[in-house]
Amino acid sequence: MTDDLTPFVDTLVAAVRDRRATSPLTDSRELDEPTALRVQDAVVRARIDAGATLVGAKLGLTSAAKQRQMKVDRPLYGWLTDDMQVDTGAAVLCERYIQPRVEPEIAFLLGRDLEGPQVTAAHVLAATEAVFGAVDILDSRYAGYAFTFNDVVADNASSAGFVLGGTPLDPYGVDLRLTGCVLEKNGELVSTAAGAAVMGHPAAAVAWLVRALAARGRGLAGGQVVMAGGLTEAVAVAPGDTVVATFDRLGSVEIPFR
Repeated sequence: MTDDLTPFVDTLVAAVRDRRATSPLTDSRELDEPTALRVQDAVVRARIDAGATLVGAKLGLTSAAKQRQMKVDRPLYGWLTDDMQVDTGAAVLCERYIQPRVEPEIAFLLGRDLEGPQVTAAHVLAATEAVFGAVDILDSRYAGYAFTFNDVVADNASSAGFVLGGTPLDPYGVDLRLTGCVLEKNGELVSTAAGAAVMGHPAAAVAWLVRALAARGRGLAGGQVVMAGGLTEAVAVAPGDTVVATFDRLGSVEIPFR
């Protein structure tokens, strides 16, 4: 890591450690996308150096709803570590986060490696061992979720936590494009969507990720989990809330927040 990245990285690492929001990095200095990706790499490396293990990747801003909500026009990606995973049925402690939000997603467990600039949705489905209904727990390190595209890239796509549902299916056993989802908070309907909301098909979103990684000489490994991106807008949560995401054929994910 070069010295010019150190203030960016230190700011984000401290925000996670201290559970305290900061101002966007671009408030103090220009930040282009290649530099933001290098900051992201360093932020993830700091988690790994602290004892975490890389277990997968996540996409963000893959749906029109999310792009409208965050005022951006293209997807992005970040990385998942084992300390972010919450087991099915476990309560989530809000004190672990700064300003948690949740969104329902479809997740892919890869059965083999995926890499290269020509990967398509068909390749993704062929390489997938199982798909899950899932919930992504977001936590922007920027106050009020106010940031530019490159700010959120540097912040590892607001990665904070994820929960996989308990009804995995073979990807050929379900039409993910038509898989519906209902999101409820405290028994009230929040939103509905289908898999097609994510770049037309969740596997197409994962293929986009693989191609984006290929441009940087990287890929995804068998055994990794990939969250394909939020189907709906993200919903804020607080202690006492319960969120339930129900998916056609993929079951439901219920998360109590404490």
